[in-house]
Amino acid sequence: MSIQRIETGTRMSQAVVHNGTVYLAGQVAQGDGVAAQTQAILSQIETLLAQVGSSKERILAATIYLADMGGFADMNRVWDAWVAPGHAPARATVEARLAGPQYVVEISVTAAAGA
Repeated sequence: MSIQRIETGTRMSQAVVHNGTVYLAGQVAQGDGVAAQTQAILSQIETLLAQVGSSKERILAATIYLADMGGFADMNRVWDAWVAPGHAPARATVEARLAGPQYVVEISVTAAAGA
């Protein structure tokens, strides 16, 4: 079985496709606050999924990391507006220290590859 890697660097790939499953690296973005970063990250996720012929409707699971759970409601407002009706994935949200203080949200998803 082949493995397809997207936007591969020395440390990681932004996406890996294997055996009909797409694995995205944790996505972060610059922005002023939880809502802005969440919106930018979700756009990045859509772009990466499109590169491998998948889409947000095919997301199986998501893990969302917040630097502060105080941003949970702001993140959920953006997330809820973005998720396609009837296609909500399994999801976990946790508070965690992120890679740098400029990041307040990180999201990683696993999706079914395009049909």
